[in-house]
Amino acid sequence: MVTQAAAATDMEGWVEHAAEALRRAGHRSSAPRMAVVETLGRHDCVLTAREIADRLRSEGRDVGVATVYRALELLEGLGLLHRLETGEGPTRYEPAHPTGEHHHHLVCERCGRVSPFEDQGVERSLGKLARRLDFRVEGHDVVLRGKCVACVAAGAATRC
Repeated sequence: MVTQAAAATDMEGWVEHAAEALRRAGHRSSAPRMAVVETLGRHDCVLTAREIADRLRSEGRDVGVATVYRALELLEGLGLLHRLETGEGPTRYEPAHPTGEHHHHLVCERCGRVSPFEDQGVERSLGKLARRLDFRVEGHDVVLRGKCVACVAAGAATRC
């Protein structure tokens, strides 16, 4: 299990990694773009463009949603972000760590909540599957859809 201190250091490392990748790719380090990078770097799971813009606005930073989308598109194009399509609602984004460190997601189909999870058994099973299929996996996403505990409890309460 990753401690909060280790996760914070990892996220700071991602911000530095992203800034360096942008520089190497010839992109200037504009204040709005770096504000998006820093906001993503402070969160360990997915955010929508609107959530990023709202967080920036609450910090007193004047960065519009269109600017956020442009920054996300650039960061994704450089392989710095993972994109999560939940099937409903807006696309969500999270940092792609250069170490390959990652987690998977639980998506509540009732309230839309997205929660991260890690499972070494899933990772081992995917490795075995790749060997059995003689396939080199270069990335994967695991998204489990269903209902969160709160929605299951709310559904049970309405059936009584």
